[in-house]
Amino acid sequence: MKQLVIISGKGGTGKTTLAASFFSLAGGDCVAVDCDVDAADMHILLEPEIIASHDFYSGKTAFINPSLCISCGKCREICRFEAINETFNVDIYSCEGCAFCAKVCPVSAVEMKERISGKWFFSKTVYGHLIHARLEPGSENSGKLVSRVKKEAVETAVKEKKRLIIVDGPPGTGCPLMASLSSADLAVIITEPTLSGIHDMKRVFETASSFKIPCAAVINKWDINADNCQEIENYCNSNKIKVLGRIPFDKSVEKAIENMRPLVKYGSSAAAEEIRKIWDKVREIIFIGETDEQR
Repeated sequence: MKQLVIISGKGGTGKTTLAASFFSLAGGDCVAVDCDVDAADMHILLEPEIIASHDFYSGKTAFINPSLCISCGKCREICRFEAINETFNVDIYSCEGCAFCAKVCPVSAVEMKERISGKWFFSKTVYGHLIHARLEPGSENSGKLVSRVKKEAVETAVKEKKRLIIVDGPPGTGCPLMASLSSADLAVIITEPTLSGIHDMKRVFETASSFKIPCAAVINKWDINADNCQEIENYCNSNKIKVLGRIPFDKSVEKAIENMRPLVKYGSSAAAEEIRKIWDKVREIIFIGETDEQR
């Protein structure tokens, strides 16, 4: 089983469009997982049927038992986040779970309880199974949730004897990205010819390289700035990053999103045809040495 991760370093470069298109082109021989749990959107293009929904617990919140509380006020005095009000109720959005209130309570009225930070879903699409999640607003530990959905994707791929996992990675270079890159066989960096796109492409490449993960690149909307596109290609050549293709600016991308379809399944367009060519190159790289029948 191979793992292909689509990353970018920043949002809005076309990760989900590329990942959903690859998933639809894989011929049912893969499992897809959306690791952008802070702003999951891959399901929008795939119209999944949710088979199972699971709560995700992360971190703890203080709970004050009113039958035990003597209203001494020590918990309010010690709380630096002002999460406890005058009636000794805890604001779950302000509580940071530090547990100092529980330590100072003289009657042990404060209990630290695990809180639901989000949900993750096991879904079925016409292209195969999709594992995705949703982190609650303001919740943390998205890296832990990414690890959870990836673990489910691996178990599903093993159980169903699928040979590929396609990961729609999160933006940035933090913990969620590192969790997404775990055990990856190839990271495809999709970037755009803008100053922020170039800057963040370099940062995400450095992160992937630190894990010794092979990288390739795709330049999206390359024709909006030919000079910056050339700068990206020069950087890739200098760092031995294979450029898989250049996707032109194409209004059909917007139309496909509006109609909730993967771009390559929406109709014929210049961008869709380029993505098909890129997919063929990805297959050659990730399944190197295998015959067409094995692929």
